[in-house]
Amino acid sequence: MNLSLSSLRPLMPALAVLVILALVPALGPSNRMLSLAISAGINIVALYGLSVLFGQTGILSMGHAALVGVGAYAAALLARDTGIGFWVALPLGGIFAAIAAAVIGIPSLRVSGHHFVIMTFAFGQLLTIVLTNGGDYTGAATGLDLQLPVSFFGSRADDLLPYYFVVLAFVALSAVASWAIINSPYGRTLRAIRENEKLAASLGINVGRHKIGAFVVSGVFAGVSGVLLAYFLRHISPSQFASFPSIYLALMVMIGGARLLLGPIAGGILVSFLPEVLNLDPVQSRILYGVCLIAVILLLPNGLIAGLIDGWERLFKTADRKQPVTPAAPRNQASEAGR
Repeated sequence: MNLSLSSLRPLMPALAVLVILALVPALGPSNRMLSLAISAGINIVALYGLSVLFGQTGILSMGHAALVGVGAYAAALLARDTGIGFWVALPLGGIFAAIAAAVIGIPSLRVSGHHFVIMTFAFGQLLTIVLTNGGDYTGAATGLDLQLPVSFFGSRADDLLPYYFVVLAFVALSAVASWAIINSPYGRTLRAIRENEKLAASLGINVGRHKIGAFVVSGVFAGVSGVLLAYFLRHISPSQFASFPSIYLALMVMIGGARLLLGPIAGGILVSFLPEVLNLDPVQSRILYGVCLIAVILLLPNGLIAGLIDGWERLFKTADRKQPVTPAAPRNQASEAGR
């Protein structure tokens, strides 16, 4: 992996934003705002996985919330049945979600385009049905309570402030991991598949294997996000991982931008806080999300952050063109002739 200054530059804005977010508690936000910030951070962890799948490989999944659900239910079941706590559940949740992604990916990635989107959507619906009909083991439609206590920095997990910093730390780790993937040979291979799948295959790249690999990687992010969600809410149910939450995640990554490291952060924060700032009810929020998605697709196809960067560059190019050009001083023709 290339660690040159040019490769580190895309990571700097994301880390700078995270440093600013780490200072937010000093402003004394309300518990409501802090809860929204934690929810946004948990979504952002999952969005970094979706950005690897969609932004780097060009594959859009409409079942990503189901992978989050695998991690969440893994944490809840492990806590209930084996007494495994938060820090052990985190990697296990990521592993279980990665296995689920591989199981989905092997048959699903044999198709492409909207067929794949439909198959991942169907997986989300199938998981919801299985969890709802799981009886006492999965808690059926009412879900499961997570009873195992856990503490961070001497405080309980239901204390918002320490958990905010825990989630923020995982957002930072997700950003760094995503940057490492993007700048690795594997990331360049994924982008080659995204740009021209047939050409990549003709060059000897095993397209199917790399697609499944990208799906598995995205599953790890989603599983960790699910564990964070389970310990934050302390209660999970199948409806939290059905079709609309998957659309919600896809909306976030498309609005923020899937190809830039700042995109998931921007999409997660914007979609989480905009209804609260505008004081919208759930129905109005969904209408707003739809309008935002249409506007982004038509006006900013690469996402909000990429659009802002393009607009900034065009503004400076226009300013450079408008600057008057100082004429060169006239030469003394006689002296020039004598030289």
